[in-house]
Amino acid sequence: QVQLVESGGGLVQAGGSLRLSCAASGRISSIDAMAWYRQAPGKQREWVASITSGGTISYLDSVEGRFTISRDNAKNTVYLQMNSLKPEDTAVYLCTQYIEYLDYWGQGTQVTVYS
Repeated sequence: QVQLVESGGGLVQAGGSLRLSCAASGRISSIDAMAWYRQAPGKQREWVASITSGGTISYLDSVEGRFTISRDNAKNTVYLQMNSLKPEDTAVYLCTQYIEYLDYWGQGTQVTVYS
């Protein structure tokens, strides 16, 4: 059984930074793509960033230049460094990892940005 555990969310003032982590545990031989999504109250889930096993990275336009996604394959972990945070970044952030042909999701971590 594979599980993803996220951490690093919290309350931060606009302009501040947070670093999210998402670690996978269980019987894992390899992980393909890793990604972050977010869901704000009353809104649909939104893709934020992704990184493939080959290191190809993509970002949502509104976070490009402020957020950085990275991965540590030895630790089965994906990170999201979020800088210059804005109130509109407030949401529950969820990670997903594509492991052996299946998508796994974390439970989500709350990020709240106040002005």
